Amino acid sequence: MGIAQSNGAIRPLHVNIAQTDLDDLRRRIEATMLPEREGVRDASQGLQPETMRKLVGYWVGEYDWRRCEARINALPNFITEIDGLDIHFIHVRSRHENALPLILTHGWPGSFIWMLKLVGPLTDPTSHGGKAEDAFDVVIPSMAGYGFSGKPATPGWDCPRMARAWAALMKRLGYTQFVAQGGDWGAIVTEQLAAQAPPELLGIHTNMPAAVPIELLEKIHLGEPAPDLADDERRAFDRLASLFANGLSYAQQMANHPRSLYGIADSPAGLAGWFLDNDLWGPDFVERVFEGQSEGLTPDDLLDNISLTWLTKTALSGARLYRENKLPFFAPIGIHIPVAVSAFPDEIYQCPQSWAEKAYPRLIHYNRPAEGGHFAPWEQPALFAEELRAGLRPLRAERRKSLQEEAA
Repeated sequence: MGIAQSNGAIRPLHVNIAQTDLDDLRRRIEATMLPEREGVRDASQGLQPETMRKLVGYWVGEYDWRRCEARINALPNFITEIDGLDIHFIHVRSRHENALPLILTHGWPGSFIWMLKLVGPLTDPTSHGGKAEDAFDVVIPSMAGYGFSGKPATPGWDCPRMARAWAALMKRLGYTQFVAQGGDWGAIVTEQLAAQAPPELLGIHTNMPAAVPIELLEKIHLGEPAPDLADDERRAFDRLASLFANGLSYAQQMANHPRSLYGIADSPAGLAGWFLDNDLWGPDFVERVFEGQSEGLTPDDLLDNISLTWLTKTALSGARLYRENKLPFFAPIGIHIPVAVSAFPDEIYQCPQSWAEKAYPRLIHYNRPAEGGHFAPWEQPALFAEELRAGLRPLRAERRKSLQEEAA
């Protein structure tokens, strides 16, 4: 399947949310019906009522969307139609020569905001502990149905289709060679792009690799015990077994009945609760953020992402990706181009090197950073930027060779 033709126009985007929409958001937050206190004093049954009280209080009392809006507008934002749908993207070219073009893809519950902290370190490495030869040109699209991208009106906008759209976008921007990165849904889009292997794609980086051996995935889905495994493989198996047994209720609801989630489209607090209460964050993570502890993310970070979703009315259109998806999670798909893997310790599962080597015959980088979780680009941008520099560095020689041939 190819990409439907469009006129290829790229239009600038300046974000200016109507004040009436911000006033309506504030009114709805102020009208939140907070839950009563319960006897359970931990997060075993979801976000604690006290955490929601703090979130709502901060949202209505201290949070400033215009600050976030100015941050977005400080970067070059664009819209272009691809395959019949408007796609929003940020495009920042490095001032350094021969920068490596990179497309970054976010996931759920998220948006392009996940990636904004990476722009400076990647495009201007000399100001962030790197070298000029580490520079990237950065493209950050909003997935279909997310942020300022269009909302699909018909079924079919799944990860393979977005992968084809990303290849078309990079070609439209004039890049004859590029690399790609993603986590969460972004990892699936990126791996689909790698499986499609357009000639312009040099390789990919993933922080949520689809590398679980099929025979182990079958045991996990059947609830069977792990076979004899190495220690790191056993830890990964156990974590995934727990996730599939207890931690995917949110995904199942969005996959089965996304249109029934009216509460998250009608209540800002409902949307916040839905976004923040899932196993992707780790135990008590959100509670600690709103208690003022240093977690890599702040209340403003969390509310920037939630507010964007609310103000763009993409809570349900984003949820529909779970319905569109027909791919198994974490299963290898046969990628034969270069792949770099960063296995963060607090990811859904920390991919063992043995699994990565089996899933990716052309594994060019594997590392286990000291800290970071499922939202590593957002939580640990400096560390993540260094992982990208190191992981994709082997591909720069091929890029340089190509540029020399073009110049000859």
